[in-house]
Amino acid sequence: MHIYLYLYRIVFLTGMLLGCSQAKSQNSYTGEDGYRTWLRYELVDNQQLLQAYKNQIQQVHLNTNSPTMQAVEEELLRGLTGLLGTKVESSLKLNPNGTLVLGTPENSPLIASLNFNEKLEQLGTEGFLIEEKNVEGHQCIVIAANTDLGVLYGTFHFLRMLQTQQNISDLELISVPQCKLRLANHWDNLDRSVERGYAGRSLWEWGTLPEYAHPRYTDYARISASVGINGVAINNVNADARFITTQFLKKIAMLADIFRPYGVKVYLAINYSSPVTLGGLKTADPLAPEVIAWWEKKTDEIYSQIPDFGGFLVKADSEGQPGPKTYGRNHAEGANMLADVIKPFGGIVIWRAFVYGERQADRVREAYDEFVPLDGKFADNVVLQIKNGPLDFMPREPFSPLFGALPHTNTMIEFQVTQEYLGNANHLLYKGRMFKESLDADTYAKGKGTTVGKVLSGEAYDYPISGMTAVVNPGTDRNWTRHPFVQSSWFAFGRLAWDYNLDAEQLAEQWIRQTFSNNETVVETIKKIMFLSDEAGVNYREPLGLTHIGTGIHYGPAPWSNRSKRFHQADDYGIGFDRSENGSNAVEQYFPPLNEIYNDIDRVPEKYLLWFHHVSWNHQMKSGRTLWEELVHKYYDGVKAVRQMQQEWNTLEGRIDEQRFSHVKALLEIQEKDAVIWRNSCVLYFQTFSQKPIPPGLEKPEFDLEYYKQLEHRIYISE
Repeated sequence: MHIYLYLYRIVFLTGMLLGCSQAKSQNSYTGEDGYRTWLRYELVDNQQLLQAYKNQIQQVHLNTNSPTMQAVEEELLRGLTGLLGTKVESSLKLNPNGTLVLGTPENSPLIASLNFNEKLEQLGTEGFLIEEKNVEGHQCIVIAANTDLGVLYGTFHFLRMLQTQQNISDLELISVPQCKLRLANHWDNLDRSVERGYAGRSLWEWGTLPEYAHPRYTDYARISASVGINGVAINNVNADARFITTQFLKKIAMLADIFRPYGVKVYLAINYSSPVTLGGLKTADPLAPEVIAWWEKKTDEIYSQIPDFGGFLVKADSEGQPGPKTYGRNHAEGANMLADVIKPFGGIVIWRAFVYGERQADRVREAYDEFVPLDGKFADNVVLQIKNGPLDFMPREPFSPLFGALPHTNTMIEFQVTQEYLGNANHLLYKGRMFKESLDADTYAKGKGTTVGKVLSGEAYDYPISGMTAVVNPGTDRNWTRHPFVQSSWFAFGRLAWDYNLDAEQLAEQWIRQTFSNNETVVETIKKIMFLSDEAGVNYREPLGLTHIGTGIHYGPAPWSNRSKRFHQADDYGIGFDRSENGSNAVEQYFPPLNEIYNDIDRVPEKYLLWFHHVSWNHQMKSGRTLWEELVHKYYDGVKAVRQMQQEWNTLEGRIDEQRFSHVKALLEIQEKDAVIWRNSCVLYFQTFSQKPIPPGLEKPEFDLEYYKQLEHRIYISE
């Protein structure tokens, strides 16, 4: 292992032990800047439970014979010292009063002696079991797995149980990830800017790598592993070819060394024209022998630097990015060339299905029309990365019809944790339920019950590779994500990638208890805020299926812009994009009965009404209101919910740390002002078409439409 990892561990262990006694005497509210995310490991404040924990965990038994097992020991020492408020010894002798035993049959004779064979067969390479067990006459808690990495995942799960103050008596649980790939996509650039980042500069300090390994890299790996993320694409999909030059591969290799003990593989987004840009070739045609030879040489170089390199992530023939179509080849031909080159090394090609140009009047049709005819033509180490919806991370979209429509092509979903269309890092919005809305959606691909989650896990089709990824936004801001609550979506994504059946409310509660407090009032109040936030964020922006109403930087409203007009299509008759059989017929891309439901203006869920239909302002809604009245009420409901979030948050003063309380309070003030601007801009603009009054009882906009149009140019400025 690299010497910098050893030095970091020495510094960590020394600092942890020196700081333990100081931490116990400090108020737990002190210095809460969010850096520790959900790995705070604060002293358990339930005295009865604390004593029970101390009785059950008086020492730790494990062999630190690998970098991953060393990481296990460090995490346990860090976590148990903080949670129990006392030093816990690591020893190879059993303590008769309470020992935590960790390991695999290969690295622990004790584990090998416990006859877990049948259970271990269920765990694969990443799963784990946690069980209370009699070991040589002593009652112990055992964390066992087939691999060191499984033990690490089990360790984080066990520490999460302590942090959320669960009963650890009579434990008997097994946990196995449902998706093979659980990735984070960083849209980081060489100049350390981050596309859709909003939280400072890129984490990767290219100027000091590989000589200096910032301790933050290890903490990033810890955070990732704690929720089961096992891979990271470290650079922007709008890729700079220089990321795969010899100079940068040496830097990236250092990151891979740091991530490796935590089971996090490195992936690289590549520019498809690299043979031309870097190699001086005249073509990047995937079938040209010289192009294949160039990629073979480059791939060999990559694996010589990073032996466990995960693979290539490719954005091709989309938004101006180069791709195989430039040379008359299709996506399968383009992906398969790279797949053949990387396969001998065990690598994969992740090919993004986000493609659009000007070829179709309805952009949401394009990915399906492009890729379904290619089903079965991709190599078995290619996986298509498909955005959760058919458009572009909108506040709300129906699921992409590609899920379930590719039975012979490896498939993974792409979510967005960073809030590109949802207030950047200024607005509080928990995405757990939004992720679940996609994962729980029934595709009907193999009959009722074929959910998107089952497609991604390989239950619906026998995919060799499948999984989930999310575009994340951690940067150099001290708390990683700028808005403290963006962390909640990061946490929820990782946990759902491990087990898509988990409940969004349960995940919210876990995050709150680890991040803020186990106090029931605090937990219930913050959970209420989080569960107001997602629907509020949709309602004051783009309710009832509206999309792309924002400015060019995707922050403030601009329903008057030409791009927005193409999507909302408001006119004197009504509003909405007609994707029925009488319009673009995007409904035909869904399996029955969804195609019939979405095609019927009276049966389509109202949350998708304007996504699939151009609807009269006078259309009768389920509430009894007209469409115009319902639309206006949705906008006003969004603002009302944000104001309720403010009121709830204010009740937490004195119950949580002052630093984060004040930070979120200020951000909620910004969010309320922005929500009003969104509401007023959209209502006043759409009113120019409906020619109908704002319903009685609702506050009137403070300014006229021209004022709000000017705001687009005055205050919504990208960083």
